Amino acid sequence: MRTQVGIVGAGPAGLLLSLMLQRHGIDSVIVEARERDAIEATIRAGILEQSTVDLMTELGVADRLKREGVVHHGTILRYGGRNHRIDFEGLTGGRVATLYPQHEVLKDLIAARLDRGGQILFGTKVSEVAEVESAQPVIRYAKADGTAGELRCMWWSGPMGPMGLPDPPSLPTGARITCASTPSVGSASSARRRPPRKSSSMPGMSAALP
Repeated sequence: MRTQVGIVGAGPAGLLLSLMLQRHGIDSVIVEARERDAIEATIRAGILEQSTVDLMTELGVADRLKREGVVHHGTILRYGGRNHRIDFEGLTGGRVATLYPQHEVLKDLIAARLDRGGQILFGTKVSEVAEVESAQPVIRYAKADGTAGELRCMWWSGPMGPMGLPDPPSLPTGARITCASTPSVGSASSARRRPPRKSSSMPGMSAALP
C-alpha cells in the first residue's frame, strides 16, 4: 500500500490530522490496533477547550457536539469556607470549555473519516516503522488474522506506547518520533524537512500539516 501520510493510531489527534490533510487534498491512511467497536465502547471523560471545538466546527464534525455538549462558562473553587468563581468567558474574551466525552469525539471523527472516503485499517497492529531517513518510510503491520503488510508513505505520524508505535529501542537511530501525548508529523528525510504550514491542537496533543 502507498499513501502520502501514514498515521499510526485512530485517536483524536490522528483522526483530526487525517481530516485536516483531506481538506488540503493530501491522502492518508490510518493504522489502528483496535477494532472500531472496541474504540467506541471504551468510556472516557473529556472537557474540550474552545480551540478544539472551533477546529471540529471548521472540519464539519461538530453537529452532535453542539447538540449534546454541556458548555461551562466558568468553574468554582472552594477554599477558606467560601466559593470563588473563575469566569472562563469573562477572563478569556468569550472562550469557554465544553463537556463532551472523548469516546463521543472519537465516534464523530471515525464516522466523518469513513463517510468522506478515508481509510482506517482497524485491528491492525504496527510492528515497525522503518527506513525513516529515506524518501519513503515504511510502516509494517500485522492484521488480527496474522496477515502482514506494509504501508509506504512520504510522511508518518504517531505516538509511542501500547496504543501506538513500538518502544523507542525498536526504531532506527535518528528516527523522528514523538511522545504519546503529542503525536506530530515527521519528515521522511532530515535533509528535506520543512516547517509546518499550519497546526491545530487538542488538549494535550497536537497535529501539524506537512
